[in-house]
Amino acid sequence: MVRKEILDLVRVYTDPFRVTRGKDFFLKNFDAGDTLGLEMDKAEAQRLLQRGSKWLAMEQEVLYAQDSWSVLLVFQAMDAAGKDGTIKHVMSRVNPQGCDVFSFKQPSAEDLSHDFLWRYCTKVPGRGHIGIFNRSYYEEVLVVRVHQQLFHAQKIPPACVGNDIWNERLADIARFEDYLTRQGVVILKFYLNLSFAEQKNRFMERLHNPEKHWKFSAADIRERRYWNDYMHAYEEAIRATASEAAPWYVVPADNKPFSRLVVAAAIVEAVEKLDLQYPKPTQAQMQDLAAARKEIDAEAVDGMRRDQPAGNPDH
Repeated sequence: MVRKEILDLVRVYTDPFRVTRGKDFFLKNFDAGDTLGLEMDKAEAQRLLQRGSKWLAMEQEVLYAQDSWSVLLVFQAMDAAGKDGTIKHVMSRVNPQGCDVFSFKQPSAEDLSHDFLWRYCTKVPGRGHIGIFNRSYYEEVLVVRVHQQLFHAQKIPPACVGNDIWNERLADIARFEDYLTRQGVVILKFYLNLSFAEQKNRFMERLHNPEKHWKFSAADIRERRYWNDYMHAYEEAIRATASEAAPWYVVPADNKPFSRLVVAAAIVEAVEKLDLQYPKPTQAQMQDLAAARKEIDAEAVDGMRRDQPAGNPDH
């Protein structure tokens, strides 16, 4: 399928949820249960997802071979929104040699001895690679903003902390992303937009289904108490950092198959727009290829001679 046809197909799933201009952004305008009116069953959604994953796998091979662009996928969400499952299903066919996943947990003592972006900078994907941040530097303006004791643990000199600290951090993040995009890093940011009611349903399933007990954490329940604070922090973060170069996708997450489909479509669309091509060999490489073919052909002829039965010395 030619690129235009692919782009026309995936835009149905991406355009409604892409945010590139934060000025008028409000979370209330995005329905966590939206499926664009599509009444596809789970099997159909899975079929479309597999198709998208196949396209992505093919494009990843060219991305790796070209060794020029890189792709950074940022996933943010409230607990139980399905980040892990989305990454698993969407990236199922991607070659792991060209893809790295980083889950940022509580900062170490070494992390806390550096600036707030330091530990994330070291994990930005190299050229030809796809990098996945399962939670990211946005935690520094989300959980750290909601629980400000975490901010105080970062040991920033008081003289550097003003009343506008969160806007300053968001501006730093926007500049950081602008810098990366100018170096050839394609950035896609996904906020898996889970509703308060659906989060409760998923927590209840974890509590009552023995096979999902391992997913339960009392900390998740405690964080639920701060839901409104998190929604405010997310809204501020998306509003301050959405751009054409580094868009946000506010993905409806109440329906898991549909949310995975939207994420896959957004990644396929972004990579397709790069118009990737396998690198053309140089003149010197063409000469090497010709010499290699000649040598292999000669080996084939010699092998045929060796395989022929020896003549009878008596004749």
